[in-house]
Amino acid sequence: MVKTKDILKLLNAIAPFDIAEDWDNSGLQAGNLNWEVKKIIIGLDVSLELMNAAKKGNCDLVLTHHPLMIQPEKSIDFNRMPGSAIKIAARQKISIISVHTNLDKANDGLNDYFSAKIGVKKTKVFLDDTIGMGRIGTLESQASLRQVVLQIKEKLNLSHLRVTGKMDLPITKVAICTGSGGSLLDEFLKSTADVYITGDIKYHEARRVEEASKALIDVGHFGSEHMAVDLLFDRLNQAILDAGFTIEIDRFKKEKDPFTIV
Repeated sequence: MVKTKDILKLLNAIAPFDIAEDWDNSGLQAGNLNWEVKKIIIGLDVSLELMNAAKKGNCDLVLTHHPLMIQPEKSIDFNRMPGSAIKIAARQKISIISVHTNLDKANDGLNDYFSAKIGVKKTKVFLDDTIGMGRIGTLESQASLRQVVLQIKEKLNLSHLRVTGKMDLPITKVAICTGSGGSLLDEFLKSTADVYITGDIKYHEARRVEEASKALIDVGHFGSEHMAVDLLFDRLNQAILDAGFTIEIDRFKKEKDPFTIV
């Protein structure tokens, strides 16, 4: 019988939980390490819609990139999130596991997956340490900022994104941070990268990039991280096969960017 703790062990091999940021809350969010697991559903966020899909689909485990909670709740109200998710988890015996910044930082994790998706080669970690946030690499050949933007829109199937910089700026070296990348802006500005591809950049951060005569491509938080579902599906499926387990895995396909451009 495969249990929640067995899946947690497989995930730890994919993205070690001890490399997660100190402020993060990766790992078991709700449930029981000894509950049996026969079916898993994977999503980006622990939402009420995802939990209801897990209940309807008779899933035993919900796996997400973003945690159910990062900051502690003072009270758990079952009529609102995250209490609503916890109530379903407890009543239906569904464990919830999240792999957040450990997946971002891991070798062959989300930043590497994102880099490969948009055609960035020869990547290394953004910072000097061996396990860090972000990646820096090069394009196959030099391209203008406009060409890079159009390529990213096509490869990520995005209808829009935000761009700072001259559209004819030559781009060779690229810095990347999936999710919210504002915390690495100083590193980008000090680096030899021509463009920074990330999400959730603020107005004054964009101004700093502009003043440095560099470029910025903000694909949005969702745009840079919804592919975590596919990454986890592929990696966990392979790990389950290697372990000799028989477990069904589904991807939750109804998530969309919470922002609508009008």
